[in-house]
Amino acid sequence: MSSPILGSTPAHGSLTRKDVAKVALLARLALTDVELDTMTRELTTIVGFVGQLEAIETAAIDPLAHPLDTQNVFRDDVRRPSLSTAEALQSSPRHDGEYFLVPAVLGDTGAA
Repeated sequence: MSSPILGSTPAHGSLTRKDVAKVALLARLALTDVELDTMTRELTTIVGFVGQLEAIETAAIDPLAHPLDTQNVFRDDVRRPSLSTAEALQSSPRHDGEYFLVPAVLGDTGAA
């Protein structure tokens, strides 16, 4: 089995400690040695279960995106009366008459 992320891994879905450390690095997870050992065992078990699914014959089964028949249940997008800007802003604790003023989330921009 070969993966662009993990590189070459041993057969039967066995993951190495190095594989799990690389995935943890990519996910920005700081794992202790004990956690790394535990995750290696647990992920190897999970990949082994996926390997069992590969043994199932699926050639006669049609691919599907959802197990149930589905249909679009959304209503048509119809324009209808709404609140005016003044009505929408009237209960806002902070606004400038045209927009809601909220604290900066991605850094101090000087606004709000």
